[in-house]
Parts: sequence; C-alpha cells; structure tokens
Amino acid sequence: MLSLADIREARERVSGVARHTPLERSRSFSEMSGADLHLKLENFQRTGAFKIRGAMNRIRTLSDAEREAGVVTASAGNHAQGVALAASRAGVDATVVMPKFAPVSKVKATRGYGASVRLEGVDYDEAQAYAHQLEREEGRTYVHAFDDPVVMAGQGTLGLEIVDDCPELDTVVVPIGGGGLISGVAVAIKEQLPDARVVGVQAEGAASAAKSLEAGEVTEIDSVDTIADGIATRSVGEGTLDVMEEYVDEVVTVDDREIALALTLLLERAKTLVEGAGAVALAAVLSDAFEYDDGETVVAALCGGNIDLNRLGTVIRRGLVQMGRYLKITIDLKDRPGELERVSSIVARTGANVYAVHHDRTSRDVAVNAAELELELETDDAEHAADIVDALEADGYEVEILS
Repeated sequence: MLSLADIREARERVSGVARHTPLERSRSFSEMSGADLHLKLENFQRTGAFKIRGAMNRIRTLSDAEREAGVVTASAGNHAQGVALAASRAGVDATVVMPKFAPVSKVKATRGYGASVRLEGVDYDEAQAYAHQLEREEGRTYVHAFDDPVVMAGQGTLGLEIVDDCPELDTVVVPIGGGGLISGVAVAIKEQLPDARVVGVQAEGAASAAKSLEAGEVTEIDSVDTIADGIATRSVGEGTLDVMEEYVDEVVTVDDREIALALTLLLERAKTLVEGAGAVALAAVLSDAFEYDDGETVVAALCGGNIDLNRLGTVIRRGLVQMGRYLKITIDLKDRPGELERVSSIVARTGANVYAVHHDRTSRDVAVNAAELELELETDDAEHAADIVDALEADGYEVEILS
C-alpha cells in the first residue's frame, strides 16, 4: 500500500522539475459557496497539469537497462506531456500512444516535448491496448497513467504542498479519472491530517470510480462521454481502488453543464483558464454535490489547464447558457416588409445585444408565406433572458428556446 514515506521520497525526485504551484483563497467563490474556498492552481504546473509529478518519479526510478530500452505510455493528453517532458529531461526515449480524437493542442505539445506520438484507438483504453503491444514488441517499460504506486506517489506530492500551504484545511476536493491523483493526495492528506476529509469528483459521463467503490471491485463502464476529457477513463485501477477504499471519504459526480459553468466562472471571476477536468472540483462545490458547513475550509484542486481552443469556445457558450448570459431562440415570422425590424425593436427595448442573426425563407419546414428567424443574444442573466422571451410573446410571436 502507498505510504506517506513513498510520497516524501517522490518529492525529492520531482523537485526541480515539478513546480510548487500556488494555493490561493478565492473571495468570489467563497462568497458564492459559503465555504472558505481555496484553489490549488495546478493548472500553472509545468506542462499545464499534475501529471509531470508521477511521470518524473517513475522515470527517475528506472534501472539502467530500462532507461536504455526506453518507455511507452498511453494518454489522452496530460500524462502524455508529463511523460514526454520527464523522459526528455532524463535522456530516455519515449513513445506515447494517444487516442485518434485527442485534442490537437495536446498532441502537438507532446511532440514538442520530444516524444514520438502514435494516434491509435477512439479512447484511452484502446490507445492503452496498443501501447502494451509496443511494450511487448519493443521491450519498453510501460509508464502507467495512474495504476502504479510510484506514479501515485509522485502525484501525492501535490497533497504535501496543500498541507504545507493550508494546514487548517477541512476538506480537499480532487478530480478522479483513473484514480492516481486522488490516491496520492488522499494518503498525503490523511496521514498528516487524519480529521481532514477527502472528496473525489468524477464527470457524470465517466463515473467509473463511484460504480467500482459501490461494487467493491473495479467495474468498467461501457463508454465515456464528457467535456472533461482529461478524466474520461472507463475504469479506475486495481491499486488506486484499494487506496480510495481506505482513504477517500466520498465520491460524487457533476454533469457537463456544471463543469462548463465552473470553467466559465473561473475565467470571469478568477481570470484562470482550466480544462474540463480542471474544473470538476470547483463544479462539485458550487453545485452542492456534497455537503459542507458554512465557513468550512475547502481546497479545490484545479488539476489541469490544457484545453483545446476549439473546445474552449463551445464550453464557454455552455457556461454562459447556464449563467443566463446567452440566449438562442427561433421565431416564425410573416414574410412581409418590416417584420424583422419589428422584432429588432422589441429586442432593443429589452436591452439585449444581438450576437448573430439567421433569417431563412427557403427551408422546407417554413411555410411559403413565412420565414424563420434565429437569434443569438447576449443577456445579463436568466431573468433578463426570460424578460426578452416574454416581450416577444406579448407581441404575438411564438418563441422556441434553443439554448
């Protein structure tokens, strides 16, 4: 079983490569949640995520023969970058297998850190199967993303930093993919602060840990579907499950809407960019996914910031919808002069800003003497969005809310 001594030894190995990232109290999120909320800004870590900690610890424990043969791993992106950089720093050849649909930015970054990248499979599990094939064929050492006590110990150095910087903490909230991060952090926290609580968070569309803990054994889910691609694994590990059963107090889930809202709020209120997986801990706090007391000192681990720019726009749009700051509607108009101007004047009176307009008279779903108007509007809040719809309906228009 993973020990506090293992994690302290790992800190010696990873220091100089992995940064001691900031831990800051957030006044905005403390006011929103009622907790005394602190953010562990691991999105500021080298490579943009915590994975460099475990990867560096594993590679620095390789034998001379293993170093000569090189390493191989599978990853959706963050572990890939961690292994690539750690191997480069240690002078070890690395091959990284990534799913075909991994974010382009993460693929490019992994190659930029010096690893050879192969794209195989539709998700992490299929990429992992191919990586194990290369392990056998080429004699490389497989660096597991989470189910390795040496990797877990490296990730646990994040927990040591949390205790160093916030020894008065009551609860730590940690994302769960395969379970390597929460295993290391939970041991580091509970072995030093036995009364502290460790809460794990998974995306609803990749909730393998909750099912495994309930069943008492590793339970693989059929598929994953979440914007939090960094924690989109079909199962936790045998070793990580053992640690979670002993050290983790509770595991909860959040859905993609809650993740998108947390990510958008972090951008607006904290001027901090995270990926979907990096937002789930805050999403759990803000959505009351678990119970906490007013004024309770809570640390939310923002575990990564490597979000693809193409996805970022989509996620922000979802977050704005949740905040009531974006409204997309369609209206059926009579096809006659002045109708578009009439609608525009109603929208203008409500104080909304028009983001986009699409006016269609040719669709087969639209009557010959009619037109369909689609509007994207920037709004102040949910109440403002409702007022706009009410104003249009009061003037005789049938409004369909798309988002």
